[in-house]
Amino acid sequence: MELDTQARLERFKSMPIDGQALKKLVEAGLTWLKVNQQTVNVLNVFPVPDGDTGTNMVLTMQSAWSEIDDLGHRNVGQMAAAVSQGALMGARGNSGVILSQLWRGFARALHKQETLDGPSLARAFAEARDTAYKGVVRPVEGTILTVAKDIASAAESALNETQDPFEILAQVVTAADASVEYTPELLPVLKQAGVVDAGGKGLYFILEGMLRYVYGQPLDAPLATVQPLSTMILENTLESIEAGQDFEIVVDFVPAMPLDLPKFYGELEGIGTSIQVGEGDGMYRMHIHVPTENRYQPIDFVMTLGTVTKVAIENLIAQMGEIDRKASRDRIELAKIEPGQIAVVSVSPGAGISRVFASLGAAAIVEGGQTMNPSTQEILSAFENLPTDKVIILPNNKNIILAAQAARDVTVKKVQIVPSRTIPQGLAAMMQLNPDGDVEAIAAKMTRALDEVTTGEITIATRSVEIDDVAVEKGQVIALMNGSLVLSAASVEQACLGLLEKANAADHELITLFYGEDLAATEANRIVDLIRAAYPSQEIELQYGGQPHYQFIISVE
Repeated sequence: MELDTQARLERFKSMPIDGQALKKLVEAGLTWLKVNQQTVNVLNVFPVPDGDTGTNMVLTMQSAWSEIDDLGHRNVGQMAAAVSQGALMGARGNSGVILSQLWRGFARALHKQETLDGPSLARAFAEARDTAYKGVVRPVEGTILTVAKDIASAAESALNETQDPFEILAQVVTAADASVEYTPELLPVLKQAGVVDAGGKGLYFILEGMLRYVYGQPLDAPLATVQPLSTMILENTLESIEAGQDFEIVVDFVPAMPLDLPKFYGELEGIGTSIQVGEGDGMYRMHIHVPTENRYQPIDFVMTLGTVTKVAIENLIAQMGEIDRKASRDRIELAKIEPGQIAVVSVSPGAGISRVFASLGAAAIVEGGQTMNPSTQEILSAFENLPTDKVIILPNNKNIILAAQAARDVTVKKVQIVPSRTIPQGLAAMMQLNPDGDVEAIAAKMTRALDEVTTGEITIATRSVEIDDVAVEKGQVIALMNGSLVLSAASVEQACLGLLEKANAADHELITLFYGEDLAATEANRIVDLIRAAYPSQEIELQYGGQPHYQFIISVE
């Protein structure tokens, strides 16, 4: 440990860890997580465009920080309670909800406590673990829960050697790192995919950021890292655009000499933000967001290092404007709810799908799905002002169910969660709606309807991998059935036909296909004509879904 680091640490040890000190640690954890957000995002098991764990955890922590940004509490218990409240309301996705539960337990252990010492820190980690495990119906080991458990054990063991909270934190960070690396041994699907658990990695970065702050280490830039090109996810960057990030630049190049990665990062940090670097077969890919006046600077810089083979420039502001115009065009008319009636809140990933839900009687639509999980607050806001206390929520995505449950737990309204994991399941549930019925009985009927439909999804593989004996190359078309990867194909039509065969579509009556925003209507119709020829006895429906990333969402019933 260098002298200045030692001096900083000694200075921290001389001061109590009160509410303001905890506030600084939370900010540091958020900052370091945000810097390493993409590292977490790429740790996705299936090769589909839903690598959003890092984003969900950042947005959850950002909500926690917004809650305490202006608070002057000196009482550490009061500050921890505010962090917990902010994390709960901003929780997105399963990882974000579990993170909010960790903060809830942490805060509960510090209730009314003035300052934080070693033993209370260990108790807080233990209560965080217990609360998070209790918040999940069927806990799975090899996930963020396991990392939380190992953290708590490390903190408790550290008390045998020291009462110093900072030394305990250091041991906790070491344990978190080891726990994350071990997750593939506990969860076979991680080992198959060659990744560690993303949620656990995010939790590690939060704790590491706190420790780096204590040691006086930098938090404004990631450790210079390069990732395989096959794991780089550059889609869906619009939601995280910061002020001044007007253009997205992606440059492929072959360096003339071995790349000095730390120096390379250092130069790029002076140009823009959202920096990613990938490497494969001797070629590098550089991704960066820059202000308008710097839009050519990354290209000029990279040209000094070697041969540029490909350049892509996207105007992010123009894309945001197109999104706004599209939103205006796609407004829908929701069901009018009278006092005492049942209001259904449905999560939907696309304008076309939203219109279908509205036509079936949905009273509120929450935008969300793959890569865009809504927060607890967004779900809560969708129904809090409706003129009824009877509410049914359809999450329509497995990664949104916990956030829906969190919204239910913070309202006085009678909220039922129908655990729909896909859009077709949600639509099947809507067919059981009777706005004037008993809310519990209707929710039960909706839940039973979930098993009456088979869901198919067609998308493009984001990386090469082999899962469940299905070999996939990056860029191939892949099909998922009820959430499981079932085949890869050379074309969308081959994937659709292969999926329908595996779904035994010939034994069913109705096949409905919702085509996404990236598929032209003429192409969608051409593919559906092929399906009609293959299944002449079935009723085939084609509808515009408008969902991103997925060429088709398919319902077989």
